[in-house]
Amino acid sequence: MKKDDTYYFGLLKKEVSATFSSRQKVYTPIKEWKGDEITLFQEDLSATVGTSISEKWFYTYFKNELDKLPRVDMLNLLSEYAGYSNWSTFKGKHQQGINSNRRVKKMGFLVFGLVALTLALVYPWRGQNNFQFCFVDQLTDEAILQIPLDIKVLNENESPETFKTDSLGCFTYRTRKEYIQFVIQSPYHKTDTVLRFIDTRANELVEVERDDYALMLHYYTSGNVKDWQAHKTKLEQLISEDALIYQIHSNIGVEVYTKEDFIQKLTVPTSELKRIKILEKRMQDGKIITLKFAVL
Repeated sequence: MKKDDTYYFGLLKKEVSATFSSRQKVYTPIKEWKGDEITLFQEDLSATVGTSISEKWFYTYFKNELDKLPRVDMLNLLSEYAGYSNWSTFKGKHQQGINSNRRVKKMGFLVFGLVALTLALVYPWRGQNNFQFCFVDQLTDEAILQIPLDIKVLNENESPETFKTDSLGCFTYRTRKEYIQFVIQSPYHKTDTVLRFIDTRANELVEVERDDYALMLHYYTSGNVKDWQAHKTKLEQLISEDALIYQIHSNIGVEVYTKEDFIQKLTVPTSELKRIKILEKRMQDGKIITLKFAVL
């Protein structure tokens, strides 16, 4: 396989990962995907381009660095999933960018170097990538404002940097790297790791999963009936009376929930509440009309 093809396939895997993350809200790096993430990717790929891949194929080409490319038809499908018409179009777009950069460097390397040095001295933030994220509750779509989220930026071979979200529930970070990886932590939200590349989606909303178990346990152990009731009332207002609520089971199919049963499940600190994961949600006029979840 040509060295260039290895490079372009690596870029394609990054864009496939970014596309999947934006569609399914799974922010784990692709090399760390396991059973649930791989299954979701297989289903999303099938729904988008009409074909799927086996778990063995995923481990062969996405988990390992090989000396051979997948078949061209699979490269075409992956390129289509990432938003391109085919593999040739994907390579052509990135080759144009590389060739353009090479011509610019040949024509004015010395001048460019002097200008870049001057700008670096005068404008210390020039040449850096600006990432900005705002965080919303996955269930309510509301900005997370009550308690700032703890953000831990992971730097290779360096200690993590720690930040907190601002009064708008957002976080901004500047770096010379083309990607950022950070961990989200909160007393009442589930810890999650986010990976983003600057050439995909730099500024965006990030949905954060609630930790209803921790919140309900806090209400129960502190005897805070007033806030517990207010939380339950908010859920009743959020979910439509005619909402279709499904629990997806891996072995027995689908179970239908009433609005009242689902709210009961979310407001009692049981062991199942620890493991609830929202899979899909549709809203209309500010209310949830369809919701699918699983207990993992």
